[in-house]
Amino acid sequence: MSNAHILTADQLATTVHPSAIVEDGAVLGAGVRIGPFCHVGPQAVLGDRVELMTHVVVQGRTELGEGCRVYPHAVLGGEPQHVGYKGEDTGLVVGKNTVIREGVTMHRGMPDARAVTRVGENCMFLAYSHVAHDCLIGDNVLFANNVMIGGHCTIGDRVIMGGGAALHQFCRVGHHAFIGGMAGVEFDVIPYGMALGGRAHLGGLNIIGMKRSGMPRSEIHALRHGVRRLFATGDGKTLRDNASEIMADPSSTEGIKDIASFVLSDSKRKFTTPREKGVLASGSDSSDES
Repeated sequence: MSNAHILTADQLATTVHPSAIVEDGAVLGAGVRIGPFCHVGPQAVLGDRVELMTHVVVQGRTELGEGCRVYPHAVLGGEPQHVGYKGEDTGLVVGKNTVIREGVTMHRGMPDARAVTRVGENCMFLAYSHVAHDCLIGDNVLFANNVMIGGHCTIGDRVIMGGGAALHQFCRVGHHAFIGGMAGVEFDVIPYGMALGGRAHLGGLNIIGMKRSGMPRSEIHALRHGVRRLFATGDGKTLRDNASEIMADPSSTEGIKDIASFVLSDSKRKFTTPREKGVLASGSDSSDES
């Protein structure tokens, strides 16, 4: 362990297995546990009670918040998979109590972009999922196995991405959205949206997620009506036109204004839309909330 700096904020014992390598300069919080054959680089900061189980690699300027648990063969803070990266000092920050399962990869940012990849608190990344450079991920996000997201993506709080789903670079996924397993998402997904299919379409709203978040039945009804209004394009009206009308309508609820604001904000991508023009497909949006 050499001259690694061990914090002593409380009396919890920090343990490092003899076969692990913790380079000079690494900062280890109280109660950190580093298992066999792990490698922690000189710029790493591990918060209190972080656990690296075995064969975990932490590279570059990477910070893991307190209580994070990292399973075997995860590689955190690796260089961006980008031809323009020339070894610049960029970072990865992971929030507290996040669980990172086997074989997960998370990369640092690019110097000419955000320069940091940020992952929120209380997230869970299942085996072999991937977070690319310069992504921003909110709190309480779940990636199932083999989820892949490209660089510069933004993912809101409480998003769930099903197994094998893929997200195009620069895409945004609004809070409480659900991405179905094996979905290929090319465009932005609105908050509470449910994106499904090989080339993903908007298949309704994430009603289950809305209920789990404690959203009142009346607000769910209002959101369903408002989203249908939002996507009722035609007669020369665009999605942004509808969003502007919703924002100006005094009867619009805060929930639908939240979605309209998401549509009106700057983005490099188009939007994931329903297959049926002007109406949301039934499927997940049809429930006992009618």
